[in-house]
Amino acid sequence: MNKKIISPCVSICKTDPVTGYCYGCARTDEEKKLWKDEKTDNNWKSKNLEIIISRMKGWQLETFKESYDHKIRNGISLFKKNLLNKKL
Repeated sequence: MNKKIISPCVSICKTDPVTGYCYGCARTDEEKKLWKDEKTDNNWKSKNLEIIISRMKGWQLETFKESYDHKIRNGISLFKKNLLNKKL
């Protein structure tokens, strides 16, 4: 069985009106829908991860990698973890 590829959503869901890419994960709305579709396979997800990472530069790339790595290791993005900690 294929290992599940974790969604690149890092809980910063705001779309850049110029590019159409999410500020947090650099995906388009269509790509977000495909990630949620149970029929979308790991091959597509893996390629899409490469594409979205190639769209990022500078601080966006650095913060995405840090938060996504944290999400893979801990099941939650850094941004969401910080939001939850503020509510406690």
